[in-house]
Amino acid sequence: MSGRLQGKKALITGAAGGLGRAMAHMMAREGAMVALTDLDEAAVEALAKAVNDAHPGRALSFPHDVTDEARWAEVVGQAAEAMGGLSVLVNNAGIGAMARVEDQSLEEWRRVMAIDLDSVMLGCKHALPHLKASQPASIVNISSIAGLAAAPGLGAYNAAKAGVWLFTKAVALECAKDGVDVRANSVHPCFIRTPILDPFVAMAGGDETTAHQKLSRGIPLGRIGEPDDVAYAVVYLASDESRFVTGAELKIDGGLTAQ
Repeated sequence: MSGRLQGKKALITGAAGGLGRAMAHMMAREGAMVALTDLDEAAVEALAKAVNDAHPGRALSFPHDVTDEARWAEVVGQAAEAMGGLSVLVNNAGIGAMARVEDQSLEEWRRVMAIDLDSVMLGCKHALPHLKASQPASIVNISSIAGLAAAPGLGAYNAAKAGVWLFTKAVALECAKDGVDVRANSVHPCFIRTPILDPFVAMAGGDETTAHQKLSRGIPLGRIGEPDDVAYAVVYLASDESRFVTGAELKIDGGLTAQ
């Protein structure tokens, strides 16, 4: 690796999952310090140890319920203090949800909004003072192609991820208008080989290969994505290579939305 993130200090939510794990390893390899947070304390501690085994002193971890505003303030403050600042925020925590509108419970709707959308607002709100103190800085919000194109049975997820998309633009414009060098961009993956595809595997009778083949049929590149495909995009947006990129959406979808 080339040290593209040398000197960067990043906080990654939902780090113990497939995408977050890939981001943590790749960003550390590129020179960043990474504060890894997740609701699963044991898993995120293990991830930080694995990162530090490969890149000593690069990672620390925090248990983190991203729907809890008070916890957001604590985690951001503690991470910034431990790393000597905060220059990158990656709002990656999220859940999938499948339900037709007539079957959608209000409880589950609110849960999806809290984890997938509210947490992004809370992260930006509490990280921005630290990011402004560490300019140039970057916010990378993980949305989805489901935030750009709707599908039956995904109403809650569509709404939450679309909210992430436009909220990111609002943050980008606020920072630009205020004259601060803090950029905000969203990343929109399609089907990536992570546990979020488990419902599709279940519908295929538990046959992962069959499920992934079916999902690949509509993708021009003919395959589903890998976590590193998303991690490379995050590295670019976190780095100074993207200093003139803000308020943008980066699709990681094998050409799916180009059709």
